[in-house]
Amino acid sequence: MLNTNSKIYVAGHRGLVGSAIWNNLKSRGYNNLVGRTHKELDLTDQYAVKKFFDEERPDAVVLAAAFVGGIMANSLYRADFMMMNMKIQCNVFSEAYAHNVKKFLFLGSTCIYPKNAPQPMKEDALLTSELEYTNEEYAIAKIAGLKMCESYNLQYGTNYLAVMPTNLYGPNDNFHLENSHVMPAMMRKIYLAKLIHDNDWASVKVDMDKRPVEGIDGCASRGEIERVLAKYGVENNKVTLWGTGKPLREFLWSEDMADASVHVLLNVNFSDIIGIEKYSSVHYGASVDGAVDRNHSAGRGGAIPSLGEIRNCHINVGTGKELTIRELSELVVKAVGFEGEVVFDASKPDGTPRKLIDVSKLHSLGWTHKVEIDEGVQKLFNWYKQSLAH
Repeated sequence: MLNTNSKIYVAGHRGLVGSAIWNNLKSRGYNNLVGRTHKELDLTDQYAVKKFFDEERPDAVVLAAAFVGGIMANSLYRADFMMMNMKIQCNVFSEAYAHNVKKFLFLGSTCIYPKNAPQPMKEDALLTSELEYTNEEYAIAKIAGLKMCESYNLQYGTNYLAVMPTNLYGPNDNFHLENSHVMPAMMRKIYLAKLIHDNDWASVKVDMDKRPVEGIDGCASRGEIERVLAKYGVENNKVTLWGTGKPLREFLWSEDMADASVHVLLNVNFSDIIGIEKYSSVHYGASVDGAVDRNHSAGRGGAIPSLGEIRNCHINVGTGKELTIRELSELVVKAVGFEGEVVFDASKPDGTPRKLIDVSKLHSLGWTHKVEIDEGVQKLFNWYKQSLAH
């Protein structure tokens, strides 16, 4: 199994979750970490990925890199969302297996579940009915990823695991209005509406310089800035948000997600999830620590009648708690100190009506969340203001 000298490749180590996983591993004494920015390594490039694995030969891989975005981005770039994510996954899985990686952790998303899945959603709700249309392509790519974990394990006796986090937020979140998720987008809009009302144009310009909107930065005129922000629902002391505000959402602090991911990476094996006795005795002779005889398992098919059907081996990661988008906006308003108006545009799509996950499997594997939503929203706003100062 892994120890503090093991070389661990964190794909997406600059992102919201990847950076938190990197820091969590460091805090546990794992210093032999490998990361590459997108500029240094394009994971959609098969040959570049093979060259990277040839050179680095990691003991473990955490695949936290993905092509992501909110409802608007998912709707506009449907082909990209499927193709880019499938390329990334196929390349990394293929080379990880070819280079004898001992442990693989794949990060997905709870958008894998059907739009009308029973709530809270258990892992076995997967593929029981149709997906939410607005993020169908991304969901299908992530379902393919978790099925790759299962399939490699069943065919080759590998130790690949998949975790499905709920909506995440935290340090290094994406606050770019064109393609950000609900909480950071909402927070930035409310903050900018407050700054405009306070006539604090110096701070507005700093914000726009840090994260330009449609190419408009702090050097643009006041009129240009007001025009582009109005397009995203930001006005003087008023913010318009998409939808009715009624959908329920669950949110998990990204550093909690990282802690859960590292807990699974270091302490959980595929055999723990499907029943250690039957997997280790009937299948490939996998030992309790997850080590496998690759020669013994090589070429074996995945259908093993004595084990029955093995599916839904992924692990939900979340809090098991939810709130409405409107309630979230109230927490953001409080954190920002906004005294203006928040309006919901019901003509715009809501997305999935409810998306609460069942986290009992995760709890049974020894992990529970620590940061509650009200504390987390304040922490995120503090981080955002700090990011503008650098």
